Amino acid sequence: MTANRTIIAALILALGIVVGGFLLGDGLKRARLADRSVEVRGLAERDVTADLATWTIQFTGQGTDFNTVKADTAQMADSVRAFLREQGFPSDAVTTEGLSVNQWMNGGIPNVQVRQSIRLNTSDIAAARRAYAAQGALLDRGVALEGGAPSMVYSFTRLTDLKPEMIAEATRDARAAAEQFAKDSGAGVGGIKSARQGYFSIEPRDGAVGQATESPSQKVRVVTSVDFYLTD
Repeated sequence: MTANRTIIAALILALGIVVGGFLLGDGLKRARLADRSVEVRGLAERDVTADLATWTIQFTGQGTDFNTVKADTAQMADSVRAFLREQGFPSDAVTTEGLSVNQWMNGGIPNVQVRQSIRLNTSDIAAARRAYAAQGALLDRGVALEGGAPSMVYSFTRLTDLKPEMIAEATRDARAAAEQFAKDSGAGVGGIKSARQGYFSIEPRDGAVGQATESPSQKVRVVTSVDFYLTD
């Protein structure tokens, strides 16, 4: 009876060792798999057209008599507003942005400079481009444009609408890169271990040089970094 108990105990111990060894080996295997991963980048791009044009027209009046310079500058402002109205823009699209006055003495003679800015904000990009191309008419009307040229900025304001789809596309692109890496190394691709979304940038399109805001033709770009688990 004692011998039987000894044999049974030995069998149970042996079985426990076998099962324990299997579980330990499987656990080590899972741990190794958990440590195996590959980090790749995914790219998504969209060609977009700006939906907001902001045109800041700066002009300056200068002379020796304050009242005269003030009146001249006011006349320039009226000419700018009239020009924009003739181009088809409503009055609520045009605002006065700034007015500054500088006075100084030059050889005992007082000098006055009045600087003013008028801004156009419009979603009619085509009309803004036509008006900008016709800016020479402002010079013909006696508007002393500061620096010789107004400033036009084109903005794309619907970035939030594109973000979900572009992030998903960048993630798919990253997985495709991970799958190619895994194929070359004889492994498979599992779930996502971690991910970092890059920032969205708006860049010039079609090889244009300069700032994206200088043209209504723009490109939205995002790069994501994704760490995928590798499987056997």
